[in-house]
Amino acid sequence: MAKGPAPSELIAARFRNDDERWSAILSRDPSADGQFLYCVTTTGIYCRPGCAARLPRRENVRFHISCEDAENAGFRPCRRCRPNEPPLAERRARSVAAASRMVETAEGVPTLDELAQAAGMSRFHFHRVFKDVTGLTPRAYVTAYRAERARTALQASRTVTEAMYDAGFDSSASFYAAAPGMLGMAPRTFRDGGVGETIRFAAGECSLGSILVAATAKGVCTILLGDDPACLVRELEDRFPRAELVGGDGEFESVVAGVVGLVEAPALGHDLPLDIRGTAFQRRVWEALRAISAGTTASYGVIADRIGSPNAARAVARACAANPLAIAIPCHRVVRNDGTLGGYRWGVERKRALLALEALS
Repeated sequence: MAKGPAPSELIAARFRNDDERWSAILSRDPSADGQFLYCVTTTGIYCRPGCAARLPRRENVRFHISCEDAENAGFRPCRRCRPNEPPLAERRARSVAAASRMVETAEGVPTLDELAQAAGMSRFHFHRVFKDVTGLTPRAYVTAYRAERARTALQASRTVTEAMYDAGFDSSASFYAAAPGMLGMAPRTFRDGGVGETIRFAAGECSLGSILVAATAKGVCTILLGDDPACLVRELEDRFPRAELVGGDGEFESVVAGVVGLVEAPALGHDLPLDIRGTAFQRRVWEALRAISAGTTASYGVIADRIGSPNAARAVARACAANPLAIAIPCHRVVRNDGTLGGYRWGVERKRALLALEALS
């Protein structure tokens, strides 16, 4: 069977003559970026098709395919759209990636001003760009990363004090003050596998089969799907081996009902408090998943782009597989680049059923 033209070939075919190129400039068509450049004879400047500068008169416009061609013809790059540099989205992703590395390698906690300066932006612009790219504010990212370091250190260190310094904290006061938000419990409780922590849970049935919902005092920490409620309880026990698991009472049943309602009517959304525990990278992925609207999907590659890690599609897939909050963190809305469903922690058929429910709602 003969293959059709690649998407890039179809885009290029749309701008094969000057009239179509001029139309793209008038509409500031983003798909024209990278296909051609336009030069203005009265200013001696060349721009991207989507440049936000004032539109020139048509008779003063010439077209070129590359920056080299435009510069050889005597034109210089526009300082606004910077056509001789990578696209804005790529530049933003690089700046955010550099800031993330700064957080991960710094001895202490970089301030917003330090991160913004390293990115070459004002603090307000950097804050907005970082959140647009990753789905987290810089502060939330720092908190998530320090939480990841704290979890790793508590599991590997001999004492809580040793873990505190390994995680980058310089005082016990700051460490213990941050611990409830980072870990959902006291440091020693986390280190001891959840000992002393009380987790309420209840299992029920929904259109997808069995469902288990568990919550700490902070919020819902686990939503599991399966075929056998007993297996789901064992999975919860494995996740919190030394916590006190308590069967839900009548009040907790309303929480379970809210989760079941989220299965049956996903378009309504939810206002459940969540106790989300994961690494910094996982939290970035999960925040991006929560931004996908019901009834729509995004590919692993698209999510990787949105969090500023365009080469991390496989890591995104692993974060989806590690998601402990089925439906509330909608990893079922992530598909392969070719549109096929891909995997799902709780079974592909459940993923297909969830997407079908959302399509109808």
